[in-house]
Amino acid sequence: MATVLGLFAVNTARGEAIGAAAGARTPVGTYGKVRVCGTQLCSAAGKPVQLRGMSTHGTQWYPHCLVNRAMDAFAYDWKASVLRISTYAREGGYEKNPKKFTDLASQLVDRASARGMYVIVDWHTLNPGDPNADIANAKAFFKEIAKRHKRKSNVLYEIANEPNHVNWSTIKSYAEKVIPVIRALDRDSVILVPTPGWSTLGLADGSNEQAIVDDPVRATNIMYTFHFYAPKAGEPFLKALDRASSRLPVFVTEWGTTSWTGYGNDFPMSQRYTDLMKKKKIGWTNWSISDNAREFSVFNKGVCSGRTFAGTRVLKPAGAWVRNQIRG
Repeated sequence: MATVLGLFAVNTARGEAIGAAAGARTPVGTYGKVRVCGTQLCSAAGKPVQLRGMSTHGTQWYPHCLVNRAMDAFAYDWKASVLRISTYAREGGYEKNPKKFTDLASQLVDRASARGMYVIVDWHTLNPGDPNADIANAKAFFKEIAKRHKRKSNVLYEIANEPNHVNWSTIKSYAEKVIPVIRALDRDSVILVPTPGWSTLGLADGSNEQAIVDDPVRATNIMYTFHFYAPKAGEPFLKALDRASSRLPVFVTEWGTTSWTGYGNDFPMSQRYTDLMKKKKIGWTNWSISDNAREFSVFNKGVCSGRTFAGTRVLKPAGAWVRNQIRG
């Protein structure tokens, strides 16, 4: 890890210079500080915008996929407008070394910011399904991230990843405890609230968005998250996203062309989703920036140990397909 962190430090000035040179041509330079207006994410001028980009995999496993050349590729070759940084609460992540993973997330925020991209700071809870199990660490993490980045205009906060086997009232209670920690330092950045059933608006556990519509989180400038993996998220999930996004501000912070296991691309269904999200200006980040053997890893296996990240030759079929969706 020391070598990887060194790479971040060595090129800081270069990254900041690139970002400054890009000026208003960058997404942040174009849209300014985004905010929620009605059911939409809007620019500083109040115009609905759609952010499209990528999610990292766990930063404890793939920091070598997030070096400067990789970030250049996403910003300038892929033309991504947003990067989601996934800091795992457990699984060898934050819980194991809070300072190390807070510093790494913070450095990645700076790295993306220098290139004019928006950033979603994701507290990647998964096991156990109740985010309250890690609420003390969540508060500490977001307090430090907000303290360091509260003056930036491009940071969004995703306060938990995929609650599961818990109901909406449990998630809402968690959100209303964590949001004030961020708001005490950063008063007006967008905060992303997870939804039941692995952030499927409840579809994966047999419910739907109605519980959220009937009893929304008591906070302003927030959105609700939706996740899908195309082969397993068929017509009912697509219709739920369409229906819910007309009643709630929704951001799709994680999705894949494959099953959640990482295999079996379904490009036709993925296209139906990306068409809907484009039509309704629903922002999204695709899973994931990594180079393992699974098909949802955008890079071919071993690419992140090399020096070339741009272009399509380094990409798996899913990576090339998603790159086209972002650019298009």
